[in-house]
Amino acid sequence: MKSISIALLFLLPLCVGFAQQQTTSFQIVPLGVKGGSDESNLSSYAIAVKGTNEFVCLDAGTIRSGIEKAIPYKVWKGPANEVLKTNIKGYLISHPHLDHVAGLIINSPDDSAKPIYGLKSCLDVLKSNYFTWKTWSNFGNEGDKPTLNKYTYTTLTPESKAPILNTTMSVTAFALSHVNPNESTAFLISNDDRYILYLGDTGADEIEKSDKLNKLWHVAGPLIKEKKLKAIFIEVSFPNAQAENLLFGHLTPRLLMKEMIILSQMTEAAGLANFPVVITHRKPVGNNEEIIKKELTEGNELKLKFIYPEQGKPLEF
Repeated sequence: MKSISIALLFLLPLCVGFAQQQTTSFQIVPLGVKGGSDESNLSSYAIAVKGTNEFVCLDAGTIRSGIEKAIPYKVWKGPANEVLKTNIKGYLISHPHLDHVAGLIINSPDDSAKPIYGLKSCLDVLKSNYFTWKTWSNFGNEGDKPTLNKYTYTTLTPESKAPILNTTMSVTAFALSHVNPNESTAFLISNDDRYILYLGDTGADEIEKSDKLNKLWHVAGPLIKEKKLKAIFIEVSFPNAQAENLLFGHLTPRLLMKEMIILSQMTEAAGLANFPVVITHRKPVGNNEEIIKKELTEGNELKLKFIYPEQGKPLEF
């Protein structure tokens, strides 16, 4: 009996550690992964703490089609309209371009009440250009009268942590440059000292004449070093052959790797070997997607673990 008790004492910390890992890891469902052209598969990623059904969407280019693709993977039971109403608790919008908000707008009549989070510059466009009675019904709580008050605009203060309602997660927003001076946003999602970093569309600092990514890497680097940051979601829209004057605030494999080298300097000896980097927003023009994959592989001196998300297929970190 004594030997059994001692064995249990040794096992208890392992069980507690396993339980903590389970409750603090993330499940992410790509509802849309493309950077344009295919309106059924545009930027949107539903994230939740693993073991819960409390999801928030990182961008909302495509919603319903992505939910329908995810149901066969047993992420949700369906039907899609019930998942939309019940399991999606809110929206974090990086910037107001249509390929990041179209699903939110089109599905708004069938949605339930929930918050929309974003920087002021982003929410102002939703209020004045989309949820108005000239272009659509005003499902927001501000703007054109009458307001239907389905969505509550929640302005995020850059670099200030805020709770995500009806979940156990929090978010910190960082401004990005997307054709300077236009803003996009990076969202650092946290739960129990574990993090996921999602970037909306962004240009490289050297092209945008900006320091916004550099500032972000100063935050992300220590989290990688401490093994708290589980993955980075970042766009690569074009192959390396795309002319700089035609990037329109986007990245190529070459530009991404230059940014990753800067990030690696913030991690000190920890480096970035095998660190998960999820490649988003590939524009489906010709065979560009395959070229981007090839160029990322060939330029991967840091030995990053590149992940190419598929619509509806869940990821875990």
